[in-house]
Amino acid sequence: MYVVILAGGSGTRFWPLSRRKTPKQLISVISGKSMLQRTVERVIPLKPKRVMVVTNTLQAEETARQLKEYHRRVRIDIIEEPVGRNTAPAIGLAASIIARYDPDGVMVALPADHYIVGEEEFHATVLRGREAALNGYLVTLGIEPTRPETGYGYIEADMELRGSAGPFPVKRFVEKPSLEKAFKYIESGNFFWNSGIFIWKVDVILDSILAFMPEMAASLAGLVFNEDIWELEDFSPQIEAIYREIRGESIDYGVMEKADNVVVIPAKFGWSDVGSWSALPEVVGTDSGGNVIIRAKHEISIDSKDCLVCGNDKIVALIGVKETIVVITDDALLICAKERAQDVKRVVEELEKRGLTEYL
Repeated sequence: MYVVILAGGSGTRFWPLSRRKTPKQLISVISGKSMLQRTVERVIPLKPKRVMVVTNTLQAEETARQLKEYHRRVRIDIIEEPVGRNTAPAIGLAASIIARYDPDGVMVALPADHYIVGEEEFHATVLRGREAALNGYLVTLGIEPTRPETGYGYIEADMELRGSAGPFPVKRFVEKPSLEKAFKYIESGNFFWNSGIFIWKVDVILDSILAFMPEMAASLAGLVFNEDIWELEDFSPQIEAIYREIRGESIDYGVMEKADNVVVIPAKFGWSDVGSWSALPEVVGTDSGGNVIIRAKHEISIDSKDCLVCGNDKIVALIGVKETIVVITDDALLICAKERAQDVKRVVEELEKRGLTEYL
């Protein structure tokens, strides 16, 4: 089994803590290790033949630094993308390299910035997915929803057969529904959150890319390999040429929504994509008022409720504040209504528009 960690995201909804060179996956949002390091530690017990981390040029140096301590435990390769092109090119590139070395290899692809509780259950679920992948399926892990979440994509499963554990054939993928639809999905019992974790044989995913994304497949087919396939730095000029001509696309839209051999396995481990500041109460303990206060030297809360503060190692005092996000860094201050947490990325867009790149 090979593990491919997608680690090139920008984490714009975690601004100002997350920046281009040190995005969400490269920082410790909670405490201790970065999210990338936690992800690597999580997959090592699966005993992968190799771990491939796909990042970008801006983040490659810090990625390599953070992963240095793991080289004695697992073989890690880093692939640098010259520019972000979403998940399909990253997965296609990694699959092409693995296939040249091991055409029948099974590949697990997962994001670097997710939070998972219950790692033994995670390992067991991945191994079940591996068995389905060996039978020619494109496997995705579906998270059993705990609330009518409008910020996640959903997977509708055909659960009439195969008991209660799956894998189940996928009927369709649904992007971020309205609250009304999200309630209906939960009531139906056959919808799952899309975790973005995939398992497949490399030849199966490459055949699917050929069928549904022929232009990308043609570009990837032009890769020329040296005798030592794993000297990945030799691929840099080729990758740059490929990324100049391919369009960006998610693997969900490019392949998974079109293929007829997609199955979902329900996952019972705790999961969050930690997609915005408002997601932190899922992974960090709250005080009696439902407040989350991180990176604070001391904290005092008086008559305050459901707030989130990142204190930059300062004393934090809340008085009569409700449902507000406050994030302090050395050069920025974010104040945001909790219900508008998804709009933090609009600040990043505005900074870019104004040319204030030193804050990105």
